Amino acid sequence: MVEGVLFNLAGKVLEMMGPLTLQEINLAYGDVKTELENIKNTVSIIQAVLLDAEKQGSHNNKVKDWLNKLRDVLLDADDVLDDLSTEDSRYKMMTGNKMTKDVRIFFSSSNQLAYSLKIGHRIKAIRERLDAITIDKDFQFIQSSIEPQVMNRGRETYSFVLEENVVGREDDKKEIIKLLLDTNTVENVSVIPIVGSGGLGKTTLAQLIYKDENVKNNFELMLWTCVSDNFVVKRIVKQILERFGGKRYEEIENLDILQKHLQRKLNGKKYFVVLDDVWNEDKNQWILLKDLLMGGARGSRLVVTTRSIKVAEIMGTTSPHELKGLAPEKAWSLFVKMAFKEGKEPETKP
Repeated sequence: MVEGVLFNLAGKVLEMMGPLTLQEINLAYGDVKTELENIKNTVSIIQAVLLDAEKQGSHNNKVKDWLNKLRDVLLDADDVLDDLSTEDSRYKMMTGNKMTKDVRIFFSSSNQLAYSLKIGHRIKAIRERLDAITIDKDFQFIQSSIEPQVMNRGRETYSFVLEENVVGREDDKKEIIKLLLDTNTVENVSVIPIVGSGGLGKTTLAQLIYKDENVKNNFELMLWTCVSDNFVVKRIVKQILERFGGKRYEEIENLDILQKHLQRKLNGKKYFVVLDDVWNEDKNQWILLKDLLMGGARGSRLVVTTRSIKVAEIMGTTSPHELKGLAPEKAWSLFVKMAFKEGKEPETKP
C-alpha cells in the first residue's frame, strides 16, 4: 500500500460529509444524522494516526491487515456519501418544479421511505464496521496532521461528450469560450478555473468547450487529462508528453530530462489543456507545473475543473467561473430526459 493513500481517502470522506444537510430527504431509518456524525468523529480520530499507521504497515503484517479492513470500509463510506449527495441534490433540484403524476412517483413518500431505509442500513453498517476497526486497533501510533502528497483515487474522465444529452449549459459554455479566445491577455498561459460542487456538471461543461469547433480552430495543440487526487508534476508532464507526441515516457524519472522534452513539444505553439478534477491545494506543486508549461505561445490556455475554491484561487489567472445549479425549467428538462423513455414526459390519462 502506497503511503498517504488512506490518509487522503479519510480526508475525502470527511470533506464529502461537510456539505450534507439532509434537510430535504426524509431519512426515516433511525437517527441518520447522528450516525453520520459518529462516522465523522471516528474517521477524524483514525485519520490523526494514519500517516504513522501506513508507515508501520509496510513492515508489520498485522497493521497491514488492519489498514486493508479500514480501506474497504472507507471506500464503502465514499460510495454511500456520493449516493447520498446525489440524491440530496436531485431532490432539492426537482421539488421546486411542477410534477406530473408519473414523476411524483419518483418522490412519493413510499419511495422516499424505501430509499431512506436502504441508505440508513448502509450508513449504520459502516458506522458499526468503523467502530469494530477502532476497537481492533491494538497498536501504538503517533498522531500527525501533516498531509502527504495526495494520492490517486482511480477516477478517469475523457473529452468526448454527446451534446444532445446536455441541458442548460449554453451560457456557461459561451462565457468560458469567450475567455479562451480573448486576445487581450497579458499572461503567456492563462488559467481558467471552473469550480462547483460534485455532480453539477463541471466535467461536462469542459467537454463541451473542448469539443467546440471554434476552440479547435484556435489552438495548435489540445490535450485532456484527468488529474483527480494524483497531482504529481512528473506524472502530469509524462501524460502531456505522451498525448502530444505519441511516445511512452514511463522509464524517464528525471524531471529535468522530461521538461526538455516538453519544451521541444510546446516550442512556441499555442496550446489548450484541460486539467479535470483537480484537488491539489499545494501552491508550490502548481507553480512548478505552470513554470514547465510556459514554453507555449502567448494565448495558450488551461481550463481547470475543481470542487475547491482554494484550488481555483491558487491556479487561476482569471476569476473562477462558479458553476451554479440549473434553472428550474432546465433542471426539469434534464430530469425528464434522463428519467423517461425517449426523453419525453409520458402523457397522463385524465
